[in-house]
Amino acid sequence: QVQLVESGGGLVQAGGSLRLSCAASGRTLYRYVIGWFRQAPGKEREFVAAISWSGDNTYYADSVKGRFTISRDNAKNTVYLQMNSLKPEDTAVYYCAVGRGGLAGPYDYWGQGTQVTVSS
Repeated sequence: QVQLVESGGGLVQAGGSLRLSCAASGRTLYRYVIGWFRQAPGKEREFVAAISWSGDNTYYADSVKGRFTISRDNAKNTVYLQMNSLKPEDTAVYYCAVGRGGLAGPYDYWGQGTQVTVSS
C-alpha cells in the first residue's frame, strides 16, 4: 500500500506558474512509475505526465508538452510537477498516482487531489 498526498495547488493568473508536489508514504517507491492526472468538472480524468523510477523516461500529454515538467526525488519519495505558462484550460483537480507497470499504466494508488485554478 502507498499513501499519496498532493500539495501546491492554488489560484494563479494565466501565464503564471505553480509547482505541485506529491509526497508518498507507506513504502519506498522503488521502481514505481508515478503519473499526474487531472479532472475538470464534467470531463473525464485525463493523463498529464508520467515518470519512471530512474527519472530517465518521461511522457507528457500533448496539451502540456513544453509547459509542464515532471521530476522526482527518490530519496524523499516525492514527485513534482512544474507548471509554467498556465492557461485557463489547465484548471482542474490534479492527482498523482503510482503503479508498477509502464508509463501508460496501470496505476494502482491515487492521491486525493489538489485544485488548480487559472484565471484569464
